Amino acid sequence: MTMDRKGLRPDQLKDMYRQLLYPRLIEEKMLILLRQGKISKWFSGIGQEAIAVGATLALQPDEWIMPLHRNLGVFTTRNMPLSRLFMQWQGMQEGYSMGRERSFHFGSREHHICGMISHLGPQLAVADGAALAYRLNAAPKVALAFSGEGGTSEGDFHEALNVAAVWDLPVIFLVENNGYALSTPVQEQFRCISIADKARGYGMEGITIDGNDLVTVYDTIKGVREYCIRYQKPYLVECTTFRMRGHEEASGTKYVPDALLDLWAQKDPIAQYEQQLVREQMLTEDAIISIRQVLKQEIEAELEKAAGGSTLIIDTAKELDAVYAAPGATHLPIVNSEMPSTEKRFVEAIRDALYQSLEKDADLVIMGQDIAEYGGAFKVTEGLAAVFGKDRIRNTPICESAIVGAALGLNLEGKKAVVEMQFADFVSVGFNQIVNNLAKIHYRWGQPANVVVRMPTGAGVGAGPFHSQSNEAWFVHTPGLKVVYPSTPADAKGLLMAAIEDPNPVLFFEHKALYRGISGPVPDEGYRVEIGKARQVQEGTDIAIITYGMGVIWAEDYAAAHPEISIELLDLRSLMPLDYTAIYTSVERAGKVLVLHEDTLTGGIGAEIAAWIGEHCFSMLDAPVLRCASLDTPVPFNTELEKNFLAKQRLEQSVEELLNY
Repeated sequence: MTMDRKGLRPDQLKDMYRQLLYPRLIEEKMLILLRQGKISKWFSGIGQEAIAVGATLALQPDEWIMPLHRNLGVFTTRNMPLSRLFMQWQGMQEGYSMGRERSFHFGSREHHICGMISHLGPQLAVADGAALAYRLNAAPKVALAFSGEGGTSEGDFHEALNVAAVWDLPVIFLVENNGYALSTPVQEQFRCISIADKARGYGMEGITIDGNDLVTVYDTIKGVREYCIRYQKPYLVECTTFRMRGHEEASGTKYVPDALLDLWAQKDPIAQYEQQLVREQMLTEDAIISIRQVLKQEIEAELEKAAGGSTLIIDTAKELDAVYAAPGATHLPIVNSEMPSTEKRFVEAIRDALYQSLEKDADLVIMGQDIAEYGGAFKVTEGLAAVFGKDRIRNTPICESAIVGAALGLNLEGKKAVVEMQFADFVSVGFNQIVNNLAKIHYRWGQPANVVVRMPTGAGVGAGPFHSQSNEAWFVHTPGLKVVYPSTPADAKGLLMAAIEDPNPVLFFEHKALYRGISGPVPDEGYRVEIGKARQVQEGTDIAIITYGMGVIWAEDYAAAHPEISIELLDLRSLMPLDYTAIYTSVERAGKVLVLHEDTLTGGIGAEIAAWIGEHCFSMLDAPVLRCASLDTPVPFNTELEKNFLAKQRLEQSVEELLNY
C-alpha cells in the first residue's frame, strides 16, 4: 500500500518520524526510572503518541495547547528542554513547577502550554478563553484542548463545547478515545456510536479519524485549524487509539482482553509509520537503528544534565510568596478625602468602577448571565453594553464552570476578566475552577490569574436558602484567592477597581441589600482602596466590634442607638488577606472583642479571627472573644424566620454579655 503523503516532502516526513519516536524512547527510559524508584508515578502514552505529536506539529508554536497527563509528545514537539522535564518529573526545584506539582500538571507561557489539573474537564473551558482572546484581537489563531473519552462524560465537556459553539470560538476539542477511562470501557461510558456524533448537538462539526496514523492526525488538525480560523467556529476531532499500558503504571492492564492488546499492538503508530517510510524508501532499517541510537544518546545526556541539578532547598518564605503574583504598576491613586465626590448608591458605585475600568483598559472583558442589554439580575451592568459593546459585556449561557475557566483562558493572552455570578450561591457550580484552577495556578507554574468574580450575596430579602447564603468562608480557606467584602459605596468602587488591577483571583462580595439600601460620597475619578487594609469606622474603649459587609451597618445602627457605650468599630473590608495590624490595634484599644458576621457560626471567618486574637493578643484581653453570627441552619424563606436566623437578632445580647463579663 502506498503511503498518503498529504503533500509532505520526504524531509518533513522523516523529521516527523523523529518527533514521533522521541517521546516513545523517553517513556521507555521513564519506565526504567520508575522501577528504580527515581520517579514516583508515570502516566503512559505508549500507543497514543501520533495524536499529541501530529496535533502539535499542525499548530503554530504560539497557539495555546491544553494537554493532559498522557501527552508527552506535546511537550517534546514544542521543544521543551528534556533535562528540565526530567527535573519536573523527579520533583526537583529546577523543574517547571519547582517541585510543587507532579508529572504534567504544569504549564509554560514560553511554550504556550497550559497545564492540566487532575479533574480532566476544566482545561476545555480555558481553551475557550484563549480562543475568545484570539477572536477579540482578530488574531488568526486557534486554541486546542485535549480530552479523553472518559472526560467527555463530565459536565465541563458539555459546558465548554456549548460556550465555544454559542460564541463562535476558534477552538479545537481533540478527544483521544482509547476505549477505556481508567478501566471502564466505552460501552459503560456513553451510548452514542462515536464521540464525534456529539458535536452535532452543539451545532459544530465533528470527525472521527485514526489516531494511530501520524500523517492523518497532522493533516486533519491542519485542515481543521484553517477551518476554525476562516469561519471562526469550533470543531470536535475524535481520534481512535489505544493505551498499551495501564491508566498509570500501578493500574496494569488486566481488565483488557489479550486479543484486544494483540490487535492494537499491530496498529502501533511508530511501527506503522516506520513500515510506511521503509516501504516508500525514505528510510532504511539501518537508518532507523541509527536514529534510535542518536535519540537514546540524547536522552541519556539530558538525564545526566538533570542529575546535576541543584539540591532542593526548602524555603518557607519563598513558598508562601509563590502563592500570589506580585502586583504590577498602577496609575490609580489611593483614595483620599480631597477627591471631588458625588453622593451615590452602592450599586452606582460598583457600576462606576466597572465603567471606568472598561474605559481605562481595552483588554477588560465582563461576562455573566443576562448582563448585556438586560443589565444583570440586579441591573449593576445596565447601560454598559450600549457603550462598550457585547464583545466586552458578554451574555453567557448558564454554565458557571465554563465561564470561570474561560476567564482564566483570557488571562493567558493578557486580558482581564470580571465574571458576575447571578447570585453568590450559584458559584458552587463553578467551585472547582475557582479553588483548583484559578487559586493554584500561580503557585504551580507562575501564571497570574487576573480574574474578579463578583458575588451578589447575603440574606434579608426573603429569598430563601439558595439565593441568600453568605459563602465567603468557603474561599478564605483557599490559598491563592483574595476575598473582598465592602460595606460602603466608596469602598465598593475603590476595592473593585483595585481588584480588577490585581494579578490574582479576587472574590468580590456585594451584599444585595446594600445595592439600593445605602448611599454615600463616592470620588468621581478612578481610585483604589488597598486590598488587605481594614477601615476604622469609629474609635472606642469599652468594646471592639470587628465585622464586615452588612455587619458594619448593623453595628453602626447599634452604636448610634447606644451612645453610652464607647464602641470601637473595625470594618475588615478584606477577608483574605486580613489586616492583622488593625485587628491588633482594636483589641489593644478596647480589651473586649466581639466578632460579628452574617455568615453562619461554625467555621466562619469569626472563628479564624477569634483564634488569631487568642494566639497573639491574649494578654490584652479583658474577656473571652465572643462571636455573633447567624444560626447554623440554611437561610429560611419566611421573613420572620429569616430575621430570627440573622446575627443581627443576637447582637444586643452578645454586646451585653461581653460588657458584663
